[in-house]
Amino acid sequence: MKNAVTVHTKQTKRKKSRLTKNFWQLLSLETIPMLLVFVFSYIPMFGIIIAFKDYKYRRGIFGSDWVGLKNFDFLIKSDDFWRVARNTICMNLLFIVAGIVFAVILAVMLFDVRNRMAIKTYQSCLITPNFISWVVVGYIAYIFLNPEYGIINRALTAIGLQGVQWYNSPKLWPGILNVVSVWKGVGMNTVMYYAALMGIDSEIFEAAELDGASKLQKIWNITIPSLVPIVTILFILSIGNIFRADFGLFYQVTRDVGALYETTDVLDTYIFRTMKEIGDMSVSSAVGLLQSVVGFIFVVTVNKIVGKIDPDRSLF
Repeated sequence: MKNAVTVHTKQTKRKKSRLTKNFWQLLSLETIPMLLVFVFSYIPMFGIIIAFKDYKYRRGIFGSDWVGLKNFDFLIKSDDFWRVARNTICMNLLFIVAGIVFAVILAVMLFDVRNRMAIKTYQSCLITPNFISWVVVGYIAYIFLNPEYGIINRALTAIGLQGVQWYNSPKLWPGILNVVSVWKGVGMNTVMYYAALMGIDSEIFEAAELDGASKLQKIWNITIPSLVPIVTILFILSIGNIFRADFGLFYQVTRDVGALYETTDVLDTYIFRTMKEIGDMSVSSAVGLLQSVVGFIFVVTVNKIVGKIDPDRSLF
């Protein structure tokens, strides 16, 4: 009896030792990312004070005069504010919805592929555009949309149709930018959704087959519901950036053509052009703070709505 107790005690100590070792290994892996987040995300937060000051380089942050909310007046009272705010929010909503829909469709299609080499090939092809610079993407888009030598206009001319003046047609660009955004970013979400689908117990599909379920029924009743939790989380996180626009997408792909500002001028491009003219860092800081506050409000609101519908799927 005593020997059994001794053996059990030794096993318990070894188990605790392994857990402790694993804990410190995980902590060591997390140290560098946590340090990077602290240095580049938390320490710079004290710079928020610039948004409330008339910042002068020679006088420094603390020596500059306090002006309160004056820097926010520049943007909010601008004649173009509501236009760029509308474009920013509406385009981001369009990107979020389209990104989720196409990523889910591609993930479901990948899930039906059984050849491992084919899966890796498809995943690589989907992810690759995410690493291409927006400058390069802008030139690729120009190859297709060039009014005179573009591939699309040449194809239209070849079949007897008139070419389209793409860079003089602002109403066409929400669709064009949506296509470019989906093409470049859908791969990463597809991989995440595919990983979530790999966690589904295969016995569920086998039971559905025994019950006579078709492929479409299995997708609708098993596959899609399995993706809802991760889709909800990614949607809530995406909402946090709804008042921020991808500068590269809206500046490089549109080539900053003034004729397109009606539908493509967003907060980030508008402020960039303004800063080139006046070079006021205080106004830029005020805009960044405003974007963060609006994003925070959206995240909290959407998360609360999700929590009321299904508490298990909210972030907090």
